[in-house]
Amino acid sequence: METAGGELTHFDRRGKARMVDVSAKDVTLREAVARAEVIMKPETLELVKTGGAAKGDVLGVARVAGIMAAKETGRLIPMAHPINLTAVNVDFRLHSPDKVLIEARVRTTGKTGVEMEALTAAGVAALTIYDMCKAVDRGMVINNVRLVEKTGGKSGTYRRKGEEPWGE
Repeated sequence: METAGGELTHFDRRGKARMVDVSAKDVTLREAVARAEVIMKPETLELVKTGGAAKGDVLGVARVAGIMAAKETGRLIPMAHPINLTAVNVDFRLHSPDKVLIEARVRTTGKTGVEMEALTAAGVAALTIYDMCKAVDRGMVINNVRLVEKTGGKSGTYRRKGEEPWGE
């Protein structure tokens, strides 16, 4: 099984799992943007918009959860490096009638990228929205968790075709 770069990096020559050795890599500015979406009933989205959910400010709590999750990625994903993050932003766009879009932007100056941190932030923000709203809508769907862009490092820039980051 190969990747766009040629081979899977989290396995040694014998196929055993390993954490990639990044000690020889250069320290560079690295940034990643990831997105997710939560589809819900229109009346649930209205509760999110107006702050009427029983548990309070859904998006505020989801923002904090996403930030915290990015910081814990190295503890959650077995081969992810613990990274000293320099910035994490989680933003939302509400799309009527039934969707919350989530964008997480993560930045560091280091020897390895922050794609996993951005993906984790977006995913946990989505899960938090579900948790905050499940009392009124257990049928919500979390969709389309994906990397939108990454910059920095030896592999350079990646941007998902047809998507632009929202900006800061």
